[in-house]
Amino acid sequence: MNLHQFRFVQEAARRNLNLTEAAKALHTSQPGVSKAIIELEEELGVDIFARHGKRLKRITEPGQHVLKSIELIMREVGNLKRIGEQFSAQDSGTLSIATTHTQARYVLPHAVAKLRSSYPKVNISLHQATPHEVARMVLDEVAEVGMATESLADYPDLVTLPCYEWQHVLVVPSGHPLATKERIGLDDLANEPLITYHPSFTGRGKVDAAFATRKIEPRIVLEAIDSDVIKTYVRLGLGIGIVAEMAMRDDHGQDLVSRPMGHLFGQSVARVAFKRGAYLRNFVYKFAETLSDRLSRDLILRAMSGHVNDYEL
Repeated sequence: MNLHQFRFVQEAARRNLNLTEAAKALHTSQPGVSKAIIELEEELGVDIFARHGKRLKRITEPGQHVLKSIELIMREVGNLKRIGEQFSAQDSGTLSIATTHTQARYVLPHAVAKLRSSYPKVNISLHQATPHEVARMVLDEVAEVGMATESLADYPDLVTLPCYEWQHVLVVPSGHPLATKERIGLDDLANEPLITYHPSFTGRGKVDAAFATRKIEPRIVLEAIDSDVIKTYVRLGLGIGIVAEMAMRDDHGQDLVSRPMGHLFGQSVARVAFKRGAYLRNFVYKFAETLSDRLSRDLILRAMSGHVNDYEL
């Protein structure tokens, strides 16, 4: 058996048993993928996939166990490569980060700048995606680090550590009545056209849950994934906005006013994620420490080794 066979089996499973798509992803031929899988099955003495003719229909029970072993093997192969890179080039390489727009725009610039200052030979590859896509990129080793508020803690094969807490803020034009109201309630917001995030982004679930608990139907007139887009439409008078507080930190204009909404929507936690069992290079730890005082090399090492329950942090 060989690594090519393991990659072919793994990719076939990832591509919903479509060998044509698996072959495209691996830059090889479909018959080559099929032959390699059959040869591995013959060597193991079990069917990894059940078939209907030449088509793969499902993963068999022994196939599930084979795939778990292949996952472990390929993870360690990736670790071997990173160890080689670490010791052949201590202060260079590429750090691949998967994150949402809000984190990329408002949180990561300072951390990336500090990392580049400490490791000028390290290049940054930034992937902006939905929270679920961020998790998938880290699991598939497209990215070494993931950062988002939603979804990351839902994957047992990810080590996720809290980075910082934040709350939503209300954004209104400076002349709006809510700009100076002493205490804003959900009833006040329910009477206004709202502009906020798409349901899968930036703590939107907490906003929806708060209205649902009170059995109030909000008037959401526009959804976006970009805080700057939300602020643009607030400025145009389309409605009032609900955004993450970090999106207003550098907005020093006189035309918009932000009001904290933690009393209505609670606190959200941004988390940083690594693939469980992965080998992390020195500059990855440095980057994590730059992101938050909560994160240290020792904490990450203990979480990666299972000595800290990251879900309870």
